[in-house]
Amino acid sequence: MKLVSFEFEGRQQAGLVDSIDIIALHSSLKEILARGGIDDLRRLRANQKDRVLAKRVRLLPPIPDPGLVLSVGMNYHEHLKEIKTPVPEKPAAFTKSVASIIASGEPIKLPKSNPSMLDWEGEFSVVIGKPCHAVKAAQALDYVAGYTLVNDVSARDWVAPLFKAQGLMGPIHAWEHNLLGKMFPTFCPMGPCMVTKDELPDPNDVQIETRLNGSVMQSANTDDLVFSVAQLIEYYSQFYLFRPGDVITTGSPSGVGFGRDPKVFMKPGDVVEVEVKQIGILRNPIEE
Repeated sequence: MKLVSFEFEGRQQAGLVDSIDIIALHSSLKEILARGGIDDLRRLRANQKDRVLAKRVRLLPPIPDPGLVLSVGMNYHEHLKEIKTPVPEKPAAFTKSVASIIASGEPIKLPKSNPSMLDWEGEFSVVIGKPCHAVKAAQALDYVAGYTLVNDVSARDWVAPLFKAQGLMGPIHAWEHNLLGKMFPTFCPMGPCMVTKDELPDPNDVQIETRLNGSVMQSANTDDLVFSVAQLIEYYSQFYLFRPGDVITTGSPSGVGFGRDPKVFMKPGDVVEVEVKQIGILRNPIEE
């Protein structure tokens, strides 16, 4: 199933995509997950009530208000080669600002303070379906509701010179500014939908592609992940109590603009797309 969040006639709610229609569910997707209602939704395809043409609604991020967006970095072998970084022994992650989330179709705004090195990071992402703490990898996927796409948009302007800094505080400031460059408003496009995990039974074999103005920038399979979806959930659930609707991004493949020679960055008028066939296309224009 493909589940979306949308606004229609002034009301925001979740919906079940059924061909060209959306079946309105009269609750948020996070509320549906919290009460364990995903399985009940399968019966709604036969229900002709509360249908609206998809083209008449305003699409929202599938989870507009997650309690947590945990963004994993440096998790594709080929990306590590690209940035000349050794394979880590443990995952590395940070939390993305929930205030930066936007839907597919909404513009990514160029920040005035960091306007010249706007980069893309298309990421296959996990939506948690039920409370999850201290679970083992063997059971981790039982806590997954489905999958979506995130573009971890990053302003590199401050980062490049700081990564050359020396001394104890140099790496600390570099890491901090790397994260701050990911927190601007509109820097977390998410969508276009959440696909339930039965549509993607093996998250370790998913093809993902990022395009800029139609040209392929990133093309990878999640079989290149250093730490699998299950391993990420096992590791981070040691610390976090994940709740329904929380999102975990699994990292960026190789092909980011900063890693290219010459470097390539997004500018106003560009369109960036992230695609997984089973999920759809997360598409966003760039604006000043």
